[in-house]
Amino acid sequence: MDYLLKYGYAPNGEEIAARIQAVASNLDGLATPEVLKRCFSLMDLTTLKTNDTVASVCKLVDKTNRLTREFPDYPLPASICVYPNFASVVRERRCSPELHVTTVSSCFPSAQSFLEVKVQECILAVRGGADEVDIVLALNSFLAEDYEAASHEIVEMKKAIDAEAARQGRPVVLKVILETGLLVTPEKIAQASFLAMEAGADFIKTSTGKVEVNATPTAAYVMCECIKAFHARTGRKVGFKAAGGISNAKDALLYYYIGASVLGKEWMDKAYFRFGVSRLGNSLMSAIEQKTVNFF
Repeated sequence: MDYLLKYGYAPNGEEIAARIQAVASNLDGLATPEVLKRCFSLMDLTTLKTNDTVASVCKLVDKTNRLTREFPDYPLPASICVYPNFASVVRERRCSPELHVTTVSSCFPSAQSFLEVKVQECILAVRGGADEVDIVLALNSFLAEDYEAASHEIVEMKKAIDAEAARQGRPVVLKVILETGLLVTPEKIAQASFLAMEAGADFIKTSTGKVEVNATPTAAYVMCECIKAFHARTGRKVGFKAAGGISNAKDALLYYYIGASVLGKEWMDKAYFRFGVSRLGNSLMSAIEQKTVNFF
């Protein structure tokens, strides 16, 4: 299927670059404590290391819990993102259900496995306590232009997640990672965006953070334009998550204002906008406090 034709969307590289530059040139005047704290509240604090342990995950959760005591005027981050086998650790140790448990799944980061394995991993993630599950688009199918197979995988994982969540009587959010650095062109990024949204994604996400090129402003702009076009056509609001390489406050502000400029202020809360980060927290806190903060 030609999703670009279906949704009447054709990315214009020159126009996108000019609009990103216009946003970037105005960031210094937009870095208010209020907006920086808003960015802080949109973080999915992430640890996805080969050497993660129960102890290291507990340490991250404990630091996040301490925010409510040591920085009581700060919002909590949106979630803590971990491998699925650590979902129960975060769920049992977090200070509030407002701090969501996010897990990667679908044989992250490559998604190179059997669909049955991916589906089962999603079920176990929800069973372990995940409030949100980040899966990876099957690039082995998508890059071969087998869009039906790529869509089918998302549909099956969405069905499994929803069924397990229903058994527990709670909602679970599905985010689909497009791995935009490997899609390369705005047209392929747009095609993947529409495919994922039609298949049931609650969010579309740029990257795993595990490849050479991760989040880029261009990919973010294209994805946000696709979300806008999808909403105009279907009435369904889909969220956006920028992940991979977003490590300082200026980066966060750029992505935040790209989202605001394309989608509008109604998208700019944790229900529809996220950052996937491992290093951003200290930078945002330092910018807010106007001094070096090494909290995380």
